[in-house]
Amino acid sequence: MPGVPDPGPEEIAAAVAVLRRGGLVAFPTETVYGLGADATDVDALARLYAVKGRPTDHPVIVHLADAAALADWAAAVPDAARRLADACWPGPLTLVLRRRDRVPDAVTGGRPTVGLRVPDQPVALALLRAFGGGIAAPSANRFGRVSPTTAADVRADLGADVDCVLDGGPCRVGVESTIVDCTGPEPVIARVGGVPRERIEAVLGHPVSVQDRGAIAAPGTLPAHYAPRARVHLVAAGPGAPAPDPGAFPGVGPGVDPVGLAHRLLGTGRRVGVLALVVPAGLPDAVEILAPPADADEYARVVYARLREADARGLDDLLVVAPPAVGLGAAVADRLTRAAAAGADDPT
Repeated sequence: MPGVPDPGPEEIAAAVAVLRRGGLVAFPTETVYGLGADATDVDALARLYAVKGRPTDHPVIVHLADAAALADWAAAVPDAARRLADACWPGPLTLVLRRRDRVPDAVTGGRPTVGLRVPDQPVALALLRAFGGGIAAPSANRFGRVSPTTAADVRADLGADVDCVLDGGPCRVGVESTIVDCTGPEPVIARVGGVPRERIEAVLGHPVSVQDRGAIAAPGTLPAHYAPRARVHLVAAGPGAPAPDPGAFPGVGPGVDPVGLAHRLLGTGRRVGVLALVVPAGLPDAVEILAPPADADEYARVVYARLREADARGLDDLLVVAPPAVGLGAAVADRLTRAAAAGADDPT
């Protein structure tokens, strides 16, 4: 694609050398940028956790070059997992499977399972093929903060703590992978993400439940996560508009009237912005409008960039209207809800 950086063989080889000596490499995937370490090197994994500030009981996803590598990491691959891999890999889908004994506890958070995926991004695949093994890679940002979708985001967040950054341009999907746990009697979605629930159900031929509200059900599923410095408020589309279903977003109250909230926040001297597919009518002139996405798919691509823009503008508060929770909109609504929960104890 014209204008998109394309790391050459020399850069890939240099990144592989960093990984083999226990270093950290940030690289693009179709979802977000990952912070990669050799998934078999416990010292490298310890450094990865330290750089992110990530609790060691939070598992990380192992990225593979192709589905043939599943046998190196999974003790068993159920039929449902095979069907999902065949249909969705390479792509933004992570499969949780029973781990082989050789998989380090540092990858799995001490659990008997491991998350595996094959990314759909040429730079990531070139790195994985050249490395010849699994690369453990959570998002390349400090724990709990906004995920990076450009190499510049990675450098701004991690600076010299990352040894090498491969720049593959902006991420195409923009939200993390869908995680499907295939270790129980029936597959369950442990994190909504880049492969819509509807697609998972179509592949498997039956409904699939979402169970993503455990304390650490899967990476990125803490109640409060993905948070910018600005406080995020989940609001209704406008006065009289239906509020988000509070049952769909446990831990966060229903959306409130954005006009009234904007007036109240501005009255205390705070800087306020809004992010929505359609900007609510009647907002005060002082509210800063972030460019509205065209649809839910674009919302997914730009949501983290917009959260970062809120901080770059120096906003104190960002009012967000979540898209309808279907297709990729479900992942966007999930991320915005968790970002809002991060500031739920703020009295303002």
